[in-house]
Amino acid sequence: MDRMRWIFFATLAIVGVGGAHAAETAMTAEQIGQVERVESITIPMPGEFFTAIGKLSRPDWKKFLRTGTPVATASRAQIALGLGTLVADGYVAVEAQDGQGVKNIGKEIINLAKKLNVSQSVLGRGNSLNDFAENNDWSALREELEATQNEVKLDMEIQKDGGLITLVTVGAWVRGMEIASGLVAETYTPEAARLLHQPAIMTYLLDQLAAVPEGMQKEPLILDLRAGLEKCQSEIAPETPSFENVTAVHEVMAEMVREIIINPEES
Repeated sequence: MDRMRWIFFATLAIVGVGGAHAAETAMTAEQIGQVERVESITIPMPGEFFTAIGKLSRPDWKKFLRTGTPVATASRAQIALGLGTLVADGYVAVEAQDGQGVKNIGKEIINLAKKLNVSQSVLGRGNSLNDFAENNDWSALREELEATQNEVKLDMEIQKDGGLITLVTVGAWVRGMEIASGLVAETYTPEAARLLHQPAIMTYLLDQLAAVPEGMQKEPLILDLRAGLEKCQSEIAPETPSFENVTAVHEVMAEMVREIIINPEES
């Protein structure tokens, strides 16, 4: 992995803002120091996850497309988590080459981002997503989804909303793991199962959830997320998770996604 690409992933793992440009212009000396201390931790974007699985099989991506809009909620924590799941859904729509699906998801991402007080530069990403979807430019769409997520997180960093940055990352990772584990369980192979062996990332995300503001930590949804991730730690610990391990991870991740996008009183 070249140095700039390594910085991109390490920065995403530490402060939740990524991309080569952001790494060059937005990192402070303190952030660089943090990157150096945890250089072994990288959090793959959902698109990379899905591309790796796609190389091992021929997934029917369309069946993983979700319809409907995220739950209406006043909880900024739940909004941030929901935004993260939508980012993962955007990559699914790209893999399925569903232009309308990308447009719909892009619109919902922007709607949720507005509720978190992001800048106008983020809102302009919606138009770019629409333009690339119109032209079926799937490669550009992957990059634009990544840029949209990173710009949202950069805005949160500027606003010192570090807890929300963590939750966007967790939401995207949980939804990505739900889809990935479902695909692996569907046509289980040891090679594909090894893609789910990410104990260091699981530990890192749990540590980050434990560090969000105290008020957020007490929210039932955050408590459930931590419990779900802790439950999955042992399942992805083996270098080659078994079919039973993969199935267990999928069930827990799917339940967490349901909690994120559905109000408790509606479930």
